Amino acid sequence: MKKIGLILGIIVLAFILLTYISISSTRKENKTSSIVLNIEDLKSIDFSRIDSVLVAPSTLYKANAVKKMMQGQQYREAWSTPVKFPVLHLDTLLGGAEILKKGGGKQTHSLKLETESGYIYTLRSINKDPEPLVPEWARTLGLENIIVDGISAQHPYAALAVAKLAEKSNLLHTDPKAVFLPEQNALEKLNKDYGNKIYLLEHETDGGKNWTHYKNVKAILDTEDLQELKKDTGPLLNIDKSTLIRARLFDIIIGDWDRHSKQWGWVVTQNETEYIAIPLAGDRDNAFFSVDGIIPSIISNKHVLPDLQSFKEEIDYLPGLVMPFDIYFLKNTPREYFIKEAKLLQGLLSNLAIEESFKAWQPFLVELDGERIIKAIQTRRDNLPQIANDFYEIIENRDYLTEPLKGSEDLELPSSLIGCFDCF
Repeated sequence: MKKIGLILGIIVLAFILLTYISISSTRKENKTSSIVLNIEDLKSIDFSRIDSVLVAPSTLYKANAVKKMMQGQQYREAWSTPVKFPVLHLDTLLGGAEILKKGGGKQTHSLKLETESGYIYTLRSINKDPEPLVPEWARTLGLENIIVDGISAQHPYAALAVAKLAEKSNLLHTDPKAVFLPEQNALEKLNKDYGNKIYLLEHETDGGKNWTHYKNVKAILDTEDLQELKKDTGPLLNIDKSTLIRARLFDIIIGDWDRHSKQWGWVVTQNETEYIAIPLAGDRDNAFFSVDGIIPSIISNKHVLPDLQSFKEEIDYLPGLVMPFDIYFLKNTPREYFIKEAKLLQGLLSNLAIEESFKAWQPFLVELDGERIIKAIQTRRDNLPQIANDFYEIIENRDYLTEPLKGSEDLELPSSLIGCFDCF
């Protein structure tokens, strides 16, 4: 027993030492600014004469062998390798774009734009700022840099390939384009915070002129506004459940575990008898999310954070991927809808369709990360009918919601509409 206790003690001490070395390594590397164009003074460049630039999204996630063991390999090389980006000027974007407002989530900085023709776009930062997500206990223990380093589990260009996969799946997407936004007169006082950075330029998931292929579009709404419309229209407004089921199965195929209600828009069409809301997914930051290493593996355990799951061929814990969003919109939907959409998605996402989608990435990225991701997508696709059946079972075994969806907390809704979209 003494020998076992000694061995366990040595293991614990070794773990603490390696964690300290890993944290120290992260602290040193976090002092390095992101490298843009590998030069120090960007103000000397006349970007009006330059069509494209080579930019490395971030060098913050470089790691030595100890750090990789403790905190994982993730997508560190994709973050630190320079990639070619076209230069974006707001005054020439589709005839000229006006900044409506700045915003974003807890990690992402964004600018909402409106073009001269009335289309609404968003610039979403590819680099993330996870500082607001760091809990106080992590700061107290000096672990905040491990959480900051967790951004390396997100692939910086996931959204580009996901859009092509969605297109193959007959699903709406925001058509993201990776761009470099230099400092410019159109940014005015925002130059310091938003200029000389890389972004995804994509359609907004609510508002503006109809940019989709759908006809008779009444509006493009976020989930909160959709609930308001439901309150006014009642049974005249319905969800395209088949497409929503396919969209959620698609999320599972690509490993996008973070799909709360604020990340969805709705294209509302109108015919002679009803309104139909078609789902529009946004924010693909966590598609292909990949964690390994000792510390991330502990944090992503289903008993710790059941929804935070690493993307691999087999799904770790499907119940963790079922969102309140699913209960709200899909509970009481017949099982056959799920199986039908699973089989349809299997046919749409052939091996060739999947491989072609990754042509959205530059070749070195496909060689670096694409082959492993493609194989995982293909395996999940092959298992989709069983996944769909299990997904249905989990939803049906959950109770109706008793609290509002995320983003709808301030809405004054009938109690039935708080718990279920179809119950109103």
